[in-house]
Amino acid sequence: MEIYIVQPGDTVDSIAWEQGVPVDTILYNNQIPFPYRLAVGQALLLSKGESPENAPPLFSGGYAYPFISPYVLEQTLPYLSDLYVFSYGFTPDGDLISPALDDSFLIESAKRYRVSPILTLTPFGPDGQFSNYLISQIVNHPDSQKNLIQQLLETIQEKGFQGVDIDFEYILPQDRVAFADFVGNVRQAVNTLGYPVSIALAPKISDDQPGLLYEGKDFALLGEAADTALLMTYEWGYTYGPPMAVAPLNKVRQVLDYAITRISPEKLSLGIPNYGYDWTLPFVKGESKARTIGNVEAVQIAIQNQAFIQFDPIAQSPYFTYEKDGLEHEVWFEDVRSLQAKFALISEYGLRGAGYWQIMQLFRANWLLLADTFWIQKQ
Repeated sequence: MEIYIVQPGDTVDSIAWEQGVPVDTILYNNQIPFPYRLAVGQALLLSKGESPENAPPLFSGGYAYPFISPYVLEQTLPYLSDLYVFSYGFTPDGDLISPALDDSFLIESAKRYRVSPILTLTPFGPDGQFSNYLISQIVNHPDSQKNLIQQLLETIQEKGFQGVDIDFEYILPQDRVAFADFVGNVRQAVNTLGYPVSIALAPKISDDQPGLLYEGKDFALLGEAADTALLMTYEWGYTYGPPMAVAPLNKVRQVLDYAITRISPEKLSLGIPNYGYDWTLPFVKGESKARTIGNVEAVQIAIQNQAFIQFDPIAQSPYFTYEKDGLEHEVWFEDVRSLQAKFALISEYGLRGAGYWQIMQLFRANWLLLADTFWIQKQ
């Protein structure tokens, strides 16, 4: 695979002729819709030959809600090792709460592609937000914890899951050790079925980093408690924050530099965002709210507004600005250049794999580049 940056005057036909790649291949790989317009600065993935031999192995995972499009799921599963079904909750007494929609088709589809379906456990309260009250209840009350673990085991066996992913956020600092013990207890139980337990980790850069996202997650303890861990290296640019890259490479590297001192790299997966944001300017703290967009959608927004896509060399991320209805906008998203830079980090640090939040929208070029760079491990 090669990456080509669209220049002024380029068309799909002219690029195909100059690069020796069929037009249909360019259109398909890059999800270019009729009438096949391009944005100046757009990064295209071109198939130029056979994939390299002896590619390093990689475990890849992706989170999905039960309402994912069957087509998107079928297109994505060939490139996954694990499918994280999002999500299962629980009550203060430890009663497991299934997703509102039936998730059986996710589990069955995953197995057809030799992908492990993973039960994702989250502590969502009635308001749909992470609840540190629920976390405290379950990690500090043995009877509730025992009940939850027993129901997890029963659900795994009944529905055919092949592992558990624990995605708890906003853990109180005083629950730091109890939470790690809880993860260890879940792992001990789930391992008896022959399945692993993973833990999602906020992007810390030091042991004593302040903030409710970080203080309750002890990387060293959790690295010992779980079989594997996913670093949630995204959301620097987020819905309520100022415009910036979702996963700037310089910030991601800081997290990795710290994480590998507390957890073996062979246990770690790099979190990768499969989305971007569109901010309306000016940004006003406490008032502004960015719109979540897909990576393919971002390019179409640039085309519709005749915007020039630029690439930040430090964040290693594409962005552009445009004006619509008298309002200025700023967009940051992912393309094959930013993804190639993240894949290089996986190799550089010797990480176990990659984990995507989330796979609800198809970004085909990402998966083609991933498969060109690594050999995807299956069951």
